[in-house]
Amino acid sequence: MANGETIIVPLLPLRGLLVYPTMVLHLDVGRDKSIQALEKAMMDDHTIFLTTQKEVSIDEPTIEDIYSIGTLTKIKQMLKLPNGTIRVLVEGLERAEIQSFVEKEDYYAVEITTFKEPLEKTAEEEALMRTMLDYFEQYIKLSKKISGETYATVSDITEPGRMADIIASHLPLKLPEKQGILETVDVKERINRILSIIHNEKEVLQLEKKISQNVKRSMERTQKEYYLREQMKAIQKELGDKEGKTGEVAALTEKVEKAGMPEHVKTTALKELDRYEKIPSSSAESGVIRNYIEWLLSLPWSNATEDRLDVNIAEKVLDEEHYGLEKVKERVLEYLAVQQLTNSLKGPILCLAGPPGVGKTSLARSIAKSLNRNFVRVSLGGVRDESEIRGHRRTYIGAMPGRIIQGMKKAGTINPVFLLDEIDKMSSDFRGDPSSAMLEVLDPEQNHNFSDHYIEETYDLSKVMFIATANNLASIPGPLRDRMEIITISGYTELEKIHIAKDHLLPKQMNDHGLKKSQLLVKEDAIQSLIRYYTREAGVRSLERQLATLCRKSAKLIVKQERKKVTITNKNIVDFLGKHQFRYGEAELEDQIGVATGLAYTTVGGDTLSIEVSVTPGKGKLILTGKLGDVMKESAQAAFSYIRSRADQLQIDPDFYEKNDIHIHVPEGAVPKDGPSAGITMATALISALTGRAVRKEVGMTGEITLRGRVLPIGGLKEKSLSAHRAGLKKVLVPIENEKDLDDIPESVRNELTFVLVSHLDEVLNHALVEEK
Repeated sequence: MANGETIIVPLLPLRGLLVYPTMVLHLDVGRDKSIQALEKAMMDDHTIFLTTQKEVSIDEPTIEDIYSIGTLTKIKQMLKLPNGTIRVLVEGLERAEIQSFVEKEDYYAVEITTFKEPLEKTAEEEALMRTMLDYFEQYIKLSKKISGETYATVSDITEPGRMADIIASHLPLKLPEKQGILETVDVKERINRILSIIHNEKEVLQLEKKISQNVKRSMERTQKEYYLREQMKAIQKELGDKEGKTGEVAALTEKVEKAGMPEHVKTTALKELDRYEKIPSSSAESGVIRNYIEWLLSLPWSNATEDRLDVNIAEKVLDEEHYGLEKVKERVLEYLAVQQLTNSLKGPILCLAGPPGVGKTSLARSIAKSLNRNFVRVSLGGVRDESEIRGHRRTYIGAMPGRIIQGMKKAGTINPVFLLDEIDKMSSDFRGDPSSAMLEVLDPEQNHNFSDHYIEETYDLSKVMFIATANNLASIPGPLRDRMEIITISGYTELEKIHIAKDHLLPKQMNDHGLKKSQLLVKEDAIQSLIRYYTREAGVRSLERQLATLCRKSAKLIVKQERKKVTITNKNIVDFLGKHQFRYGEAELEDQIGVATGLAYTTVGGDTLSIEVSVTPGKGKLILTGKLGDVMKESAQAAFSYIRSRADQLQIDPDFYEKNDIHIHVPEGAVPKDGPSAGITMATALISALTGRAVRKEVGMTGEITLRGRVLPIGGLKEKSLSAHRAGLKKVLVPIENEKDLDDIPESVRNELTFVLVSHLDEVLNHALVEEK
């Protein structure tokens, strides 16, 4: 491009605007110096130099504030507007560069040199023009902001420089980019620059189009959902369903947010809620999901009661509600003390084992009260199905969580005292083994993430204080028993029963029967008679029933106005309860030959057992009756073999087993009996029958016998001792190895019974048999 002439022309600085050669444009001019420059140009040859300010905000620009290259233009038209500005129509002629600034008083003037574009075009320029035109056409199709007429106008242009300027004027470029094209004097370079800009703009437009389509698609889906929801609301409103599921789901979502669930449970709940909202109410699955969400919301996830960690208050509560049971109380107080020191102890698993009626369940309730915890009881008696513990899967009709989760819902807190009642009564069948499912519940290492089939999400049971009750530890599987701390409650002495009746049972029954203290008085000797002659049990359940009978009969007398106050004594108790049901005193009224009193352990406490032996002429048969188990039969045979081996020392005919039939019978033949501890009792009764020496009536005994006559230790000594005390025995023979168990026997019983430790049957016979005259 060749340089043209150098001329001096008025200057019009533009703000935020740029004019290319051959471009026609309207301008509004308001600055005084600019208006003066226009007027000067109109007076001369209508030409004026337009260039752009670098900064729009400057009102009085200098040579440094404007670009040096601009456009020499011709003023086509000028019009004064009412607001004082001038609207002018200009046409760009050619590029020009400022050489110097000419100071004028009223306007700006500059000396410029113009650039002449070559009239001829090369083949390369022709190719570049065609490429540029093709790019511009593609850009127009993508942009849709430029009309088709514009493309037609541009395609008619034959000069490459002019075509580049016209296309640049239609591109959405920032001012510095436009100025850059204006300053590119070389035509080929200018076209290449425009090609690069159009290429970039095309890519941006394609990306915009893609984003726009995605947004539109998303908007359409959202609008469609909104439209369908509005329709559904309208339909539900017409059907009288108020707001349908929408309001319900919103309320449930709010509850889920406030429930304090762990994050993984909360995520599951919200996911199920989303499914619930989309499923029609008529669908069966809708009810299943709703049920599931209700269960998740009803479970305690973070709500806990604050433990009362004052050991003294807890001890006071336990003593007020229960007499005796020192071992259990001590264990609870130890737990509290450790909790107070560490504040992080896992819930213990206690198992209260003992006969019915000794207060296992009520003690658990008192423990909850002393700890200030909620109490929940679940009975496991007769549970045979594993799903009773773990719950059923939601795929089954009528599925429900297991008893553990149901109990937690009832408790309402994450740290209740949870009573598993009658844990020894669980059994198993083809539906699974519930005791195996209990292993996870009662294992402190596992129960922090207990899994219920219905809830599916893990539930933390580690803060729960589990207390189990059992009558018979033998029926609890070993692995389950291993996870529990066994505390044995053997039963009550007569003295303890009197205290319990006076302080707890009688006031409770009087209150239940509407009797005041002024209306009924039961004297202590009457309670003692009640215990001795109307009950024979380890616990106090029958005692409570008999006291209830006294209350009922007294209430009847008072209501019929036969008496204003009823006093029950040892003498008139027969009038209320009838004749004595049990005999108190010696197990036998007199010393007898062939009858020995044994002590037995049963699931309902200890009991005395008379073993009878009769010897009749015969052929040496050994007959055993009384529904005896295999172990008991073996004890009888062991005793028989021992006597045969020691016949001379015992002064028995060595051929006794060939000449006589021996019949061993244990009364109450309908009751199954088994166990090794009747060994020495059978041997004593046999020797008594064979030697003719009577057995002392006041002596009871328990111990296993060997073929050499050794006495082996037994279990349940405390229960057996209490039964001996109830039966009125005076002396009890126990194996020497059970000496350690004597400390567990209540002091009142130890004072009234004489315990003799024996290691061999010879010692047993010395104490049990009456001396020969």
